[in-house]
Amino acid sequence: MGAVDKMPGKDAAAEVPLDDIDRRIIAELTRDGRMSVTQVAENVHISRAHAYSRISRLTSDGVLTRFTALVDPIKAGLKSSAYVTLKLKQDSWRELRDQLGAIPEVHHIALVGGDFDVILLVRAVDNIDLRRVIFDQLQTMPGVLDTQTFLVFEDVDTR
Repeated sequence: MGAVDKMPGKDAAAEVPLDDIDRRIIAELTRDGRMSVTQVAENVHISRAHAYSRISRLTSDGVLTRFTALVDPIKAGLKSSAYVTLKLKQDSWRELRDQLGAIPEVHHIALVGGDFDVILLVRAVDNIDLRRVIFDQLQTMPGVLDTQTFLVFEDVDTR
């Protein structure tokens, strides 16, 4: 399953009720997805068994969808980033969502309301590669009416 399969709204399920312990566990794992269950339990002040069962439930309920690493894009060789907005033909979102998710340089996809329909975070090795993604892949997709590109000069991850 790809990241697009887990996107909220694709097949939106009912909201899962969360209590304070669940929220504290989520905060700990968001801060460090490699944190051991023992460390989560210590930080949240619950038993290891309780932390394990809570994390298992949050995972099976789809609240925790995956554990991942945050990567410094510059150190990983992705020196050019941009937010790209798309205006779409009506009713083309469902078809385009999966196509957009298949482009390796597209790191985030959001369906939004406003002057455009979709915003993407695109990361590429350089501006030539970024241009290729925008002109040769995004702008040529059936259903994409218009794009606008906003270059990223500096990233600050607040998580």
